[in-house]
Amino acid sequence: MASHGGKAEEDVPLSELLERLVDDGRGYAQAELELVKAKMAERAQAYRPPLALGIAALIIATAALIALSVTLVLALAALLGPLLGGLIVTVTLLGIAALLAYLAKRKIEAIGD
Repeated sequence: MASHGGKAEEDVPLSELLERLVDDGRGYAQAELELVKAKMAERAQAYRPPLALGIAALIIATAALIALSVTLVLALAALLGPLLGGLIVTVTLLGIAALLAYLAKRKIEAIGD
């Protein structure tokens, strides 16, 4: 039979064989973990450029919403006065934000169930 460390396999105690098996299994698991980490790092690197574009799009969309809000305030100010026009637009936008936050909260809670 093959020998390991100068001993014949049949001379090796079962406890030592089990210890080797556990060590080999631990080494295999560690290698698999390192492989998964490397794959995830590579995948994360690939998402950086599209993520940067998405962030830029969100910044531009935010600027557009601010411009739209100012336009709405100015339009309502001509009809109702600047204070009332500003309040109407602000309360409406806060209501939309609250509704979206509520919907997000419900969906997150549904995921947890």
